[in-house]
Amino acid sequence: MRTMTAAALLALAACASGPRLEPWETGDGMDSPESAYVLGDKLFVSQVGGASPVEKDGNGRISLLSLDGKVVNKNWITGLNAPKGLRSSGNSLWAADIDEIVEVDIAAGKVARKIKVEGAKFLNDVATSADGTVYVSDMALSRIYMVKDGKVSVFADGEELEYPNGLLVEGDQLVVAAWGKPEADFSTKVPGRLFKIDLKTKKKTLITKEPTGNLDGVEVDGKGGYVVTDWRAGKVMHIAADGKVSLLKQFKQGTADHAYLPETRTLILPHMLENKVAAYDLSADLP
Repeated sequence: MRTMTAAALLALAACASGPRLEPWETGDGMDSPESAYVLGDKLFVSQVGGASPVEKDGNGRISLLSLDGKVVNKNWITGLNAPKGLRSSGNSLWAADIDEIVEVDIAAGKVARKIKVEGAKFLNDVATSADGTVYVSDMALSRIYMVKDGKVSVFADGEELEYPNGLLVEGDQLVVAAWGKPEADFSTKVPGRLFKIDLKTKKKTLITKEPTGNLDGVEVDGKGGYVVTDWRAGKVMHIAADGKVSLLKQFKQGTADHAYLPETRTLILPHMLENKVAAYDLSADLP
């Protein structure tokens, strides 16, 4: 399959109405990829490394790819356990790793520090705000932690968070893609919803009124709505600002924490259970 170069993809991204992009797919070095995150011309992919997302085996890593899907360094950061969500702030890339929040110096390509979160069970996704605050979800405890000035505290806690998975800071709001209360096999009796939490007042506002799915990744669509994944159902969905849900793509189970480029409507999706990452053009799918 012919692929576009990173330079070509960036040039297209500069055009708000860029043409459709040719998709790509890679399994090169992928081992349970969980999160894809784009920063400039770099694509970072966290890899759990093995079947268990909670085992402290040291097999987890972060790989560096180009935007056309070529693996630049599959072992860019090693020695992690089961890293999941990724997000940057300044020169740091932050990763959630079971019960640690890992800070990576992007320029050096090295772990700068690991922050132990006492009592954490299943740190999952990461979001960062303009002031450098880092927010991390703990899906197992239905809790959201925050890291500010190097100190960890609980930002929000309780079942009203619907066992949060995906996080995204949007202005003065934290957008939460909730999984719903997980059973032992990660199924749920009542799936989660998409909602917002005010960063100052911590008021919760529902985006989807009804249970929506076992939600994982969430990214803005560039038009006031969101592109969201449902891990268990293998779905990629569009959720409008008014809460209307539309199915964009149907895959096998394991659609994890994606990246999305609104300018070109490009989805970069880790297929966690298939050990691959792929890019898709959503131009024909989005409303």
